[in-house]
Amino acid sequence: MTCGAVLLMVAAAGVGGAPVSSGGASLHDTAAAVTVASAGDGPAGFWYGTDSRTITVSGSAPYREPVIGGAYGGYIGMLGNWSHREGCGGIIVWSSANSRQANTNHLTYHKGIGTGGYWFMAGPGVDPHYNGTTSEAYAWGKQQAAWTLSNIRNRHLTYPVVFMDIEIPGYAPNYTPASDNGWNSVYTSPCSGKVKTSYIRAAVDRADLNGFAAYLTSHSSYKAGVYSAPDIWRSIFGTGTASLIPNTYEWTYESFTSSLKHHPYGWCVSGTTTCARFFGGQSSRSKHALIWQWSGGGGSSNGYGDFDQIDGNRTP
Repeated sequence: MTCGAVLLMVAAAGVGGAPVSSGGASLHDTAAAVTVASAGDGPAGFWYGTDSRTITVSGSAPYREPVIGGAYGGYIGMLGNWSHREGCGGIIVWSSANSRQANTNHLTYHKGIGTGGYWFMAGPGVDPHYNGTTSEAYAWGKQQAAWTLSNIRNRHLTYPVVFMDIEIPGYAPNYTPASDNGWNSVYTSPCSGKVKTSYIRAAVDRADLNGFAAYLTSHSSYKAGVYSAPDIWRSIFGTGTASLIPNTYEWTYESFTSSLKHHPYGWCVSGTTTCARFFGGQSSRSKHALIWQWSGGGGSSNGYGDFDQIDGNRTP
């Protein structure tokens, strides 16, 4: 999530927009400014959803999207955090309540996609065995995928895509000690937070991604996806061959808004110029463009949390 995933401040998702909600103002602070939708998302097959921190979903099943209305169409939570796994601290953001509600809607009422998950991903620069080679970066990606699959056993996922949350910053120290998650800088050790070298080749970063995807898909039935955003993606992978992911599923957090007055229809917020922008050579027209975190990430604190739009027609 979000890997953008995600890309995470406690008060807001921040630049890089990890898929973690703001946890900021109370519901009463912004309720007056919110227009509650009665019809829900559209066109047919699109769903509203949430991710990461718990957002209160009131009422009984079938559940409705909090704050804005419509069917509650899905929840995506953090399956793990590289920093936590390496013993550096760092929180894991998972809502059992929202996962249960999304799964009830999906399995009982045939609404939405249920529960999905993301791994808060480490770049090569926080690999304890970093040596600057693509082979080691590939192995580091494989290791993270193995940790992810181990953690999935304790979650009830219904969505077939697992996302790598690839983003900057790392929101040290609450989520990781590394301010860029090790994508552009090499650290003296995974937990030090001290930069040794401020450069990593794009090909080495890409090998990390490739290792994760290869291990995930060869050791499970899950598809590999990425949570990120166009500007963050370019800062890590550049604009050359290493940046292109034409056959990888995507979840983006740009563009975004802090207002919940207008809601998405298709890939744009109705009545505004805010539209989803994907990355790695893909656009919203791609069959691999799956989810848009349209509010709550990327520094768009809305007083509630992370809101997503999901194209259920493209569920692989």
